[in-house]
Amino acid sequence: MGKLKIRSTTVIAVIHNGEVAIGADGQATMGNTVAKSNVKKIRKLQEGKIVTGFAGSTADAFTLLEKFDEKLNKYGGNMKRAAIELAKDWRMDRYLRRLEAMLIVADKDEVLVISGTGDVLEPDNQVAAIGSGSMYAQSAALALKKHASHLSAEEIVRESLTIAADICIYTNSNLVIEKVS
Repeated sequence: MGKLKIRSTTVIAVIHNGEVAIGADGQATMGNTVAKSNVKKIRKLQEGKIVTGFAGSTADAFTLLEKFDEKLNKYGGNMKRAAIELAKDWRMDRYLRRLEAMLIVADKDEVLVISGTGDVLEPDNQVAAIGSGSMYAQSAALALKKHASHLSAEEIVRESLTIAADICIYTNSNLVIEKVS
């Protein structure tokens, strides 16, 4: 797989004060044109016990989400095991390795980033972000976790995405945020 340039969204997940929230903006671009402004990039799996977000090609992401759900079912809902198995397949399978997307997956205990290079990363500070506005959102979330500890995980995700949308031209303010049940 070549160097993946994901530049058309922001997805962030935060674990804070015992809560887990994940959110994304709604913008989809084709080149430098906004193609759609209200794409839902967050999906609940396993009856809401696992929440996912994606960045990259929508069709590719849906394919990966289907494969991830299959792995979850195969491994009894064990998110980490399913993520590792998906990453292995993604890297090794001739068809899957061409898919250009990244995933964030979260359950009540942890957040993981899954990439097509075979990586399954558990982020530092319980904040994970992907997409073009990811560094803006991640920086905001880390600051909010540190200096506004009274906020909920959902409030941190919302404010972080709002800040990213104000800076990143590939991120908009049509936000979808879900909490892990």
